[in-house]
Amino acid sequence: MSPIPPKSILETAIYADDLDAAKAFYGGMLCLEAVLEEPGRHVFYRCGQQMLLIFNPAETKTVSDGPFPVPPHGAMGPGHLCFKMDGTMLDQWKLHFASKEVEIEADFNWPNGARSIYVRDPAGNSIEFAEGRLWGFE
Repeated sequence: MSPIPPKSILETAIYADDLDAAKAFYGGMLCLEAVLEEPGRHVFYRCGQQMLLIFNPAETKTVSDGPFPVPPHGAMGPGHLCFKMDGTMLDQWKLHFASKEVEIEADFNWPNGARSIYVRDPAGNSIEFAEGRLWGFE
């Protein structure tokens, strides 16, 4: 008998060399709630029922023993993250980004009619804001 598949993603990790710039973007511009920070190493944000973990790759050390035996994980180069967004809010976010001089890299409708906008965070990660119907969630 197969196990029941996961129902959601609990956390997503991305990497940023400059955590102060990441905090200004995610905590300041996107207004996410920071729930845990170790200066210079990581900052964690709540986003609905999920967590966004941002690590400084140069300072994140993997501990294989002790109280937190987390195996190595990470990425090289810019990553991608997509926030689920009500389509009526996308234009407001475009105006917000424009007021902060954040370039919109793309704004388009997918073949199924869902809309996405893309920006870059200060670390170069591709950040998408998309309607849930992109994946049939609305």
